[in-house]
Amino acid sequence: MEIIEYQEPYKMQVADVITKIQQEEFHIAITLEDQPDLLEIQEFYIAGGGNFWLAMDGDQVVGTIALIRLENRNLALRKMFVKKEYRRHKVGQLLLDTATKFAKENGYKAIYLGTITTFEAAIAFYKKNEFEALAITEFPADFPVVAVDNVFLKKEL
Repeated sequence: MEIIEYQEPYKMQVADVITKIQQEEFHIAITLEDQPDLLEIQEFYIAGGGNFWLAMDGDQVVGTIALIRLENRNLALRKMFVKKEYRRHKVGQLLLDTATKFAKENGYKAIYLGTITTFEAAIAFYKKNEFEALAITEFPADFPVVAVDNVFLKKEL
């Protein structure tokens, strides 16, 4: 297992991994067309000062995580997905550790994320990793809220 920074040749694998998990596992009615950022990863995530990483098993993308730069040295965590058969094998932890290291090394103060109550395992994972629940009113004004999110978490760095 290896964590690498996003590379353009993996664009369609990334889109496929994420949309399959969203649609087939979590039954979210969302398509690739609803997520134009997945086809513009370099521009949307990396060029603005954030980053996007891939968990690789050989030449296969098995997980993703992204950070978007916000104002005041804050970041938003997005696109944290791990293929079902790779969960409970530390892939998510490797991805989160990589993103956290990047944030600390680049002088960011906090990482914010939004999720939904039905993602109980994800919420427990984040809390185990020192994320604390907050009201959305306590989030930075430029945090990109997703309409379905109803759980908001923050990690101080």
